Amino acid sequence: MDNTTALTFTMTAYTAMENYKHGLFAMFLLLYFIIITLNSLYITIIHQKKELHQPMNVFTCMLSINEIYGSTALLPATMAVLLSEMHEMSVRSCMAQVYFLHTYASAEFCILAVMGYDRYAAICCPLSYHSIMSYSKIRKLVALASLYPLIVFGCFYALTIRLSFCGKVIPKLYCVNMELVKNACSNVDTSLISTVGLVLILFFVVPQVLMIVCSYAHISRECKKLPRESQRNALKTCIPHLLSLLNYTMGSLFEIIQTRFNMSHVSVEARIFLSLYFIIIPPIANPLLYGLGTQIIRVHILKLLVKNRIMPRHLVKRIIAA
Repeated sequence: MDNTTALTFTMTAYTAMENYKHGLFAMFLLLYFIIITLNSLYITIIHQKKELHQPMNVFTCMLSINEIYGSTALLPATMAVLLSEMHEMSVRSCMAQVYFLHTYASAEFCILAVMGYDRYAAICCPLSYHSIMSYSKIRKLVALASLYPLIVFGCFYALTIRLSFCGKVIPKLYCVNMELVKNACSNVDTSLISTVGLVLILFFVVPQVLMIVCSYAHISRECKKLPRESQRNALKTCIPHLLSLLNYTMGSLFEIIQTRFNMSHVSVEARIFLSLYFIIIPPIANPLLYGLGTQIIRVHILKLLVKNRIMPRHLVKRIIAA
């Protein structure tokens, strides 16, 4: 990276949180603990039980790993800056956070797109599902969803790390690429980065959207041929994925709108919540949707809680019976 005029960025969004920063620190710490615990528990259950090594569970494990990755890129740094006196983050730390958060966001969408394809194969091609979703195909999909965001954003990030920064102010709780570009020195032409950024948004969004839309178009067409009861059962298997997709899309739109448009008319508290939505709410909601929302996984989780004496046996039996 070139020598930079600015060595640190001041994160001005933290100023509005100064009066209750200790309470927010405790809340962020609790949220981080919940995210790590829920997702680690889900991954452990899937890993330990061979009968759960189904394609969809492999992809949801990827989702959990990515959510641990994303929340770790955000929350520890957020808590550190929150308690600091000047609310500053070094340029190097900010650059690292940009890479981690952007690749998290891109990987999340890629994984959700792959999960949409899995639902298409399960509902539209039930008899050949296991041949379509073979171990070889799963490995390729896992590699695609993991490496695609790293490579595509890495190409764009190579332009960002060459910038020199004269501005020192980022009006957010965390670093994003757009804010780094805004702080670039005036002698640097950032038009290329802005243009490449818009092009890469298409690469990050269009293929995944097409995969999801095509998958559910085929699912909808197939469901029309099925009896009513079969339609309900088929759609029931799609509900967790659709809720995850809706939840994450909403959070991403909140963040994109705040980054691209003037949101000064919205209260500071609302802007803070909306900016953190995509990195906090999905990582909490997804393991609950796919874990507690799936009977066989729910039973294994409850048995694990009994084994570790976290929950009494009689209560678990009542829940399973219900």
